Amino acid sequence: MAEPTTRTKLTYEDFLELPDDGRRHEIIDGEHYVTPSPAARHQLVLGSLHFFVKAFLREHDLGEVFLSPFDVLFSDFDVVEPDLIYLSHERSSLLTAANLRGAPDLVVEILSPGTRGRDRGIKKKLYERFEVSEYWIVDPEADAIDVLRRRPQGGLERVASLRRAAGDSLSTPLLPGLEVPLDEVFPS
Repeated sequence: MAEPTTRTKLTYEDFLELPDDGRRHEIIDGEHYVTPSPAARHQLVLGSLHFFVKAFLREHDLGEVFLSPFDVLFSDFDVVEPDLIYLSHERSSLLTAANLRGAPDLVVEILSPGTRGRDRGIKKKLYERFEVSEYWIVDPEADAIDVLRRRPQGGLERVASLRRAAGDSLSTPLLPGLEVPLDEVFPS
């Protein structure tokens, strides 16, 4: 698992000075994290999810979908690049030409060996703290997706553990009518 690269609390200004080296740089609670470029299977799964959500949004004008790298600036000390985000029209005022300043409706992270613990741990806490409505944790090794949804009293709770082997499909109240068969998300 990638560890923070510094103990000095970094800001968004510091983030803007980081090298454009093809790696994912993120700052969480002022800590700098670096992740290598994703593997082929990661990209195939991401492409499939993006395809389904984008196609749905073309038919139902509910918002926009973005792929990484795209900065989500939660605070001056919290800048991440989720694999995929959905932003409803109701929250479109958060979108700037350079980034998204605030919580998207949906955040998707695809696990890799270097990010598995971070995605399930500190990133989940970050998304809870900044009130993301829904968080999908995609495991390309297990052909599985955990769906976490914001509870009325706060925090994210797992509402579904979907598996390709079980013939499950992914849906969300954020995009009513979207049905994504997992056997079309995970390549054979």
